This record gives sequence, C-alpha cells and structure tokens, in this order.
Amino acid sequence: MRSVHHDTAGQPTFEPMIQIDMEIKTFVSAWKHCDYVSTYMARMISQNRSDSVRHLNLFSSAFNELLEVAFRTRHADGELACRVSRHGATDRIELTFPCVPEERQFYEKAVSQVAGSEARERYLNSVSGDLAPSREVVLLELAVDYNATLRVEEAEGDAIKLVVDLPLEGLQH
Repeated sequence: MRSVHHDTAGQPTFEPMIQIDMEIKTFVSAWKHCDYVSTYMARMISQNRSDSVRHLNLFSSAFNELLEVAFRTRHADGELACRVSRHGATDRIELTFPCVPEERQFYEKAVSQVAGSEARERYLNSVSGDLAPSREVVLLELAVDYNATLRVEEAEGDAIKLVVDLPLEGLQH
C-alpha cells in the first residue's frame, strides 16, 4: 500500500510531472498549438496508467478544451504556463495565462457555477442549443463529463491560474 502525502493544510500533495511555458503571443499565433501541446502533454503523462490509450485520449481532449479557453484571452502580453502534477488517480492541470480584469471576473463566476447539482442541468441546456461552445460551457463540460473539480487561484500580474483536478483513472464512462 502506498502512503499518501499531505501538505501542511491537510491537502494531498500533488507531485509535479511536466510543465511547458511559452509566450502567449506565440501560443495564440496558431490554433494548432492547442492540439500539439495537449497531445504532447497527454503522451508524456499517460504511459504508466492502467489503460494508457484511454487515459491519453481523455486527458488530451480535456486539456485541449482548457487550452482553447486560454487561446481566447484578450491580453496580448505575458506567458502561458501549463503544469501537470499527479496524486493517485487524479491529474492536476494548472493553466496560468494573462487576462484582462473582466476575463478574471468571468472565470471566477463561471468556476463558482460549475459545482453543485445545477451544473449538469445547465450543461445539458447549453449543449442542446445551437450556440457555439463558450468558455463557460467548456468548464461545465469538464465538471460534468470528466468529473473535474475546478478553481481559480491568484497569479502574479495580469494573469489567472485555472486549477483543474481530473480523476480520469477512476472515471466510469
């Protein structure tokens, strides 16, 4: 049996696995960067999972959705930092990217609404419409379809950090 490490606040300790940083200008210069980065990260972290192909596909899809959220930033300068860490069956994605204050408020509100019993109903209502997926729908999809937990953390400067815990190894779909 493996021991579980906890930080001083009693939270499980996530061990760092991989991190990629790049200028946001470079990232948003081409849509294909979302796919390249998500596929690369998924391949690097999925090798030791019980079903590595399934894990790779699920992680790549979820991570690609998050990168597309960052791709829509209206802030032209700064860094995109993508960090993945692991604790047991859960992979944690920390995505830090520059954003304007209005975007920060949007993310804080959107993330506060993806938890709870109403999230599933809101998600189903949003995908049954004819509208293109919005950043909020992407976050709802991660919570409902991937059983992810999301939160916003403080970041330096004009940036935001989205923290997404994905329990893909135990996902029953």
